[in-house]
Amino acid sequence: MMRPANDVGAADRPRRAHGGLRAAAAMAALAWAAVASAGAQAKPAAPAPPAQDYLVFVASEATDQVALIRFGPAGARVERTSGVGIMQTDPDGPHGLGVAPTGRYYYVSTAHGTPYGRLWKFTTAGDTVVGQVTLGNFPASLQISPDGFYAYVANFNLHGEMVPSSVSVVGVDDMIEVARIPTCAMPHGSRFSADGRKHYSTCMMDEMLIEIDTRTFDVARHFMLTKGSEHGMPGAPKPHGAMAHGASAAAAAPAHAGGHGMDAPPAANVTCSPTWAAPAPDGRRIYVACNKTSDVVEIDAATWTMTRRIPGGDGVYNLAVTPDGRRIITTNKRGKSISVIDLAAGKEIARIPTSRPVVHGVVISPDARYAFISIEGIGSEPGTVEIIDLTALRTVASVDVGQMAGGIDFWKTEPPKTR
Repeated sequence: MMRPANDVGAADRPRRAHGGLRAAAAMAALAWAAVASAGAQAKPAAPAPPAQDYLVFVASEATDQVALIRFGPAGARVERTSGVGIMQTDPDGPHGLGVAPTGRYYYVSTAHGTPYGRLWKFTTAGDTVVGQVTLGNFPASLQISPDGFYAYVANFNLHGEMVPSSVSVVGVDDMIEVARIPTCAMPHGSRFSADGRKHYSTCMMDEMLIEIDTRTFDVARHFMLTKGSEHGMPGAPKPHGAMAHGASAAAAAPAHAGGHGMDAPPAANVTCSPTWAAPAPDGRRIYVACNKTSDVVEIDAATWTMTRRIPGGDGVYNLAVTPDGRRIITTNKRGKSISVIDLAAGKEIARIPTSRPVVHGVVISPDARYAFISIEGIGSEPGTVEIIDLTALRTVASVDVGQMAGGIDFWKTEPPKTR
């Protein structure tokens, strides 16, 4: 009996089914190969260029120079430079830099002095000197108070014995030092709470975070940062120098002062050697950079207790909190990199290498789009400002400035300017 042409017998069905499967598999393999080939050739999309220009000031310690950096749709460039200092034969060493909240002035600390350093006041339009004042030994980090009335400058004091130093308070209208607040050995960093009522600095050789009450010009509290014995205390620390409160001999070693955050710690180190502090935008947490333990200590401002330590890159040095309080950007001085830390997760989400070693300062644009990083370089290398896109988590621009770029602060944004 003849079967119709479209009638497949039982004996034929497995054979034809297997053939169909082989054909489908072959077609799928070809499709996946095409996708894989296209993926191998595809490149990550470049970050969208900025829609406006960002202007940032940076100081170069070895060349007594301040540069204004412009970054926008046309890329990054040095807009102009100006000199700072009075010594003809030696560098004055501009170290710290801060822009007034109004944007009319910027301030620069020159650290090297004879023996005392100075704070200088410049106009942002034209770099005209409008005032100066003599401060303590090696005035370094600084910030202008949110109301614009005061500059707080940490007198780092690299000279002589490891003795307690101070934070200078300058009334910037008349450029007069109105207070010099004793703190501890080698104070560094200078940051205000958003409401301006608290000021924070650290002491590299005394393992401390210092909180100043800006209404009384007194130390309100201090916090010990040695790993395993973290604790806060009221009032000012006892003025016993670098060995007070259990600071280790390694912390007090003069060699570390010379390296200023570059010396590798010994094995099993627990010494923090704090180099920077910054409060969260809401003031509820304070974050401290521990250079030797390469992590960030988070402190609860209300209870004055440590809540956690967050690992970072090698030699965490400076840090900044994004305006929304969600991330911290750290510069890793020994690690030739910057770290992006997610605060909700409490972990590093990106480590971005820098083009040159000795990474120094960081400032974040008010829109949280970019981080501007100052890099000192080594020897005859120029300093560098590298610009990180915080959405793409990659470097998008770089520009050379004077040697030993350090202090850096944001000025303003404006419509794009053509070259």
